[in-house]
Amino acid sequence: MMNNKVPQDILDALTRVKMPGPVSLRESTGIYDLNDRKVTTYTCEALVLGSGAAGLRAAIELKRRNIDVIVASTSLFGGTSACSGSDKQTLHTAGTNNRGDDFVKLAKDIGSGGGMDLDTAYIEGTGSLYAFSSLQYMGLPLPQDRFSTVLRYQTDHDEVGRATSCGPRTSRLMVKVLCEEAIRLNVEFLKGWTGVRILKKEVNGIEQAYGIIGISRVDDTNEYGLSVVLSDNLILATGGPGELYRDSVYPKNCFGSLGMALEAGIDASNLTESQFGIGTRRTEFPWNLSGTYVQVIPYIYSVDDEGKEHNFLADYYRTTQELASNVFRKGYQWPFHAHRMLDYGSSLVDLAIFNESRKGRTILMDFNRNPEAVPGDKPFSLDELDEDVRAYLENNDALQEMPIDRLRQMNPLAIELYKMHGNNIAEDPLPFNVNNQHMNGGVEVDVWSRSSLKNCYAIGEVAGTHGVTRPGGAALNAGQVFGMRCADHIGSKENTSPKFREIGHFQYEISKAFAELDSAVENDSGIPVEELRDEVQARMSDKAGFICQKDEVIQALTEAQSLNAKVHSEGLTIKSAVNASSYFQWQQTAITSEAVLTALNYYVSHGGGSRGARAMCSNKGELAPSTRLGELNEFSFLEQQAVDKTQKIIVNYSSESSEFKTHNQPIRSMEDPDKIYFEKNWSNYLAEEIYKDDYVTPDVPPLQS
Repeated sequence: MMNNKVPQDILDALTRVKMPGPVSLRESTGIYDLNDRKVTTYTCEALVLGSGAAGLRAAIELKRRNIDVIVASTSLFGGTSACSGSDKQTLHTAGTNNRGDDFVKLAKDIGSGGGMDLDTAYIEGTGSLYAFSSLQYMGLPLPQDRFSTVLRYQTDHDEVGRATSCGPRTSRLMVKVLCEEAIRLNVEFLKGWTGVRILKKEVNGIEQAYGIIGISRVDDTNEYGLSVVLSDNLILATGGPGELYRDSVYPKNCFGSLGMALEAGIDASNLTESQFGIGTRRTEFPWNLSGTYVQVIPYIYSVDDEGKEHNFLADYYRTTQELASNVFRKGYQWPFHAHRMLDYGSSLVDLAIFNESRKGRTILMDFNRNPEAVPGDKPFSLDELDEDVRAYLENNDALQEMPIDRLRQMNPLAIELYKMHGNNIAEDPLPFNVNNQHMNGGVEVDVWSRSSLKNCYAIGEVAGTHGVTRPGGAALNAGQVFGMRCADHIGSKENTSPKFREIGHFQYEISKAFAELDSAVENDSGIPVEELRDEVQARMSDKAGFICQKDEVIQALTEAQSLNAKVHSEGLTIKSAVNASSYFQWQQTAITSEAVLTALNYYVSHGGGSRGARAMCSNKGELAPSTRLGELNEFSFLEQQAVDKTQKIIVNYSSESSEFKTHNQPIRSMEDPDKIYFEKNWSNYLAEEIYKDDYVTPDVPPLQS
């Protein structure tokens, strides 16, 4: 049991995770002269863009298959995998209550919220076994009982307890062991290198990816650090668009590559789907406040401009017991969900925080005080809790008088983490809010993680594989599984293509990038990137957050379109050449914003209602949350249509017209795995038939729901 008897050196090792190094650095292929400018070039068989858990997994598996691979990273240990998490950051497993693995059931649970391809969900389930065991083999310290069984618990959108954890830094520990493996295999890296534009050529009528233009912080061959990697295969593994929202729990400067993919004309799916939940503010130390942070039932309150405290949750819940029990449930119901605002559920907490923030008040969580009573009701008592809440605390020996002592008993790592970042939650209240946390949509991919652009793959959060209500930790698992899948496909005999290894084939694209940067530095009348940032982030947080007013979506889209038209006509301004990467990143973030709003507008204009991340509010809404003081009709919301669960929204951008095209696409089904027989199908594996574009298992009926 993890309790306050755990030695300090063990707590330190699991929070202050020292990363490995040094990594092997890739030598350039040469210097190319282009119109009196010099450009550093690199060549490889596969370029992995991003050094998080998904990207490192892909690189390791490619190296094991003798593929010449480069990992390009803006900041080697500065992305979401290495820097973000929650109280016990979840790694998703396939087990069901220690009674074996039912992958068909798991696939249905992963995709239960809709918008999830059934074959993708099944692959994530079956692939979790190897992903999980190989991480253990590499040294990930997953907790076990004395029978060598991994300890598991229940997390969000998971009713059977498939989650496990190494503590708050689980994904950082994953990055650590994966990077150690990459070092052992001599995987080579480009450090301080940001991909900004995809290079592509048309071959036999089909566009194919052949590399990336990037900006290097350590290359002074030209004033911008502009350089090029030419590669036969490109794997996008950069995480989500973390700068899209003002109210965000992403680490700063996590832009991802979704905007770059959209700009290149690559299809995206499910951009309507994100996750929002409570977490500390981005201006301080961004971190999700899920799990034991709220399961110890701290006092949540607000402070106004005059310093007066407000027990605002007491206006929403009818009894102290109901209030306290739903604060607890935020532990495994952390993401906002519209239906959990009903019947005094746990997402009423999120709505209350939203309303309190609109009043300009600061929201705080105090671990040295129990919740204040609802007016006219009994005071807080551990003996006056809902049965499931009381049982959880009792089973974990967490019936201490104060929340901080309950937290110290159940998860002292949660205290150590904030202490490491200058916040002693054992002494001081913690300011927090509801933030954007994860993009569930992204680049549309097939079962091998291939995008609509040939030879370009997408894995991890940048891929649109996460459905509407993914179980907690499913994204970490998906990145590992599809890191292996894309490596399998790239290593197959069928994956051959003409090679453009000469930079001269891309003179026009490189010259255009130089011209844009020259203009941005010299353009005194353009839009400053800081102004663009503020407008995009404010619009997304205020008009496309977890509380979304249906009638405001079209106006928000119109404003986003106008902004991008203005960028196109007037250009952007950057302060100097050292800001070159920000020019591309903010331009592409503005495109991503328009893409999300395009998908949202398409969804609501076709009758789409509330699901997953958002309450789609309307005066025609069928449902409204109730509070102790009455109904909140302002937040009446529309129900999701059943048909929307069976399809995805596909968005495609044309750089020539600067317009998006949008359509619905049915979610993919799959063959019934009970009808796939060993001897009959072994030869298809040996002959690598399974990698073919149009391959389906012969003579196997579809899986019935």
